[in-house]
Amino acid sequence: MNEHSDEAAIIAVLLRHFEAHQIPRALDIKEKVDRGEPLSDWDISFIRDLLDEANRVEPLVNRHTEMQSLYAYAVRLYEEITATALMNERAGVQLGAS
Repeated sequence: MNEHSDEAAIIAVLLRHFEAHQIPRALDIKEKVDRGEPLSDWDISFIRDLLDEANRVEPLVNRHTEMQSLYAYAVRLYEEITATALMNERAGVQLGAS
């Protein structure tokens, strides 16, 4: 196998995993935080893993422009989740301080 076919195989595996597991779970977590619920430890661990993976695959994405819009969507989704979760946590702390 050459480098191009190796990368194509890696991309195919990443996309299948992303589509079947990561995005559905991330969307579930987004719904949860959009309802004002806090993140569980498992949710936080999952989001950390997603962000770590996003950092690891960024060089691959930079070489394959066809993946950049999907990558950007995923990173925006993760950022929205973490920003909303942080607002929820701050609101919970303020409510608890009253």
